Parts: sequence; C-alpha cells; structure tokens
Amino acid sequence: MLAALTPVPVTVAPVRRVPQLFAGLWLYGASMALQIRATLGLDPWDVLHEGLSKRTGLSFGTITIIVGALVLLAWIPLRQRPGVGTVSNVVLIGVAVDVTLWLLPTPSDLVVRAVFLVAGIVLNGLAAAVYIGARLGPGPRDGLTTGFCRRTGASLRLVRTVVEVAVLGAGWLLGGTVGLGTVLYAVTIGPLTQAFLPLVTWVEPKVTADC
Repeated sequence: MLAALTPVPVTVAPVRRVPQLFAGLWLYGASMALQIRATLGLDPWDVLHEGLSKRTGLSFGTITIIVGALVLLAWIPLRQRPGVGTVSNVVLIGVAVDVTLWLLPTPSDLVVRAVFLVAGIVLNGLAAAVYIGARLGPGPRDGLTTGFCRRTGASLRLVRTVVEVAVLGAGWLLGGTVGLGTVLYAVTIGPLTQAFLPLVTWVEPKVTADC
C-alpha cells in the first residue's frame, strides 16, 4: 500500500514518519500498562522498572524515563548515535504508561487479567513494529544491545540474552513481578513483532526525475 502513495521528496519523508513513530510509542506504553494491570508477570525490563518503582516510590512511567535516559548515556562509550525516535522513546513511553495506568482499573477476575495480559503482549508487538517501522532511530535498550554486539563481536542473541537475564534478575530482587506473563512475553514478542513489521515499515518513495 505504501508503494502506491504519491512520491514525495526524500527530505519530507522523515516528517511524514513522525506521526507513525509517536503512535507506536504511545501504544507501546499503553500495552505495558495492560500487562502491569494483569499482574501475571512482566517482560524483563518492566520487571526492573516495577522493582525500582516499588523501592523509590516514583511512578512506573517516571522510572521508565529515568532508566531509558541512563541507558542512553551508555551509548556514548559504545559510539551509538541516537535518532529522533530514540529520544522520543525515552519520554513518550513513560508518559503513556502512567496515563494508561491512571485510566485502567486493576481487575480482580483472573479471566479479565488474562485478557489484559494477552492484549498487552499482542499490542506491544504491534507497537514495537510501528515505531521500528518508522525508521527514525532505535529505542535506547535496543541500541544498547546492538552497540554491545558491534563493539564485542558477539551475536545479537547472546548479548540480548545476557542483558535481559541480568535485568530480569535485578528486577526480581527489587520486587518486580515475574510470572507466566514473563515467559509468554519472551516466547511470543519476537514472532509477533516480526509478523507486524512488513505491514507498517516505511518504504522510501521513489522520486522520478523528468528528462
């Protein structure tokens, strides 16, 4: 469908992708809130965020922003370059998760909690594909992983596993929620994001010159 759009100058394309970026980041934060309200287990980074939130008394979104900013600082020795999407990721996801948590009730019924969990994971995969597909810069945590890969020569799978196990362990020790949702997220988020990516990835329009 993107290929059928009227060609636009290359310089305009990043501006056209910004709404997609912001929509994806906001949806990502909202999907995190659904998983939090399910109380059935979070993804590794959110286990850390929740643990820190419990220890400090700061909101989940505030902790998400602080951790994202600290991770972004770790890009400096790795010589990673942030994009518009990277900086937006740090701020917008944290705001979105706090707003959605404020709006969402905490369900007591297990069936509703299960629906929240599944919906949160599926929407998280879609949201990741949407903001990645905008091609305006990776998130801080993704850039940390790829930066380590480039600097060490280790495989992406190995580096990501080591980072996420370390983050998960630290979050669990701080009191973050680990459970069925953690496992379900780990085994499904990759395939879900990969399935959604072809539908939302921006394809640079071709500009034809008149002879």
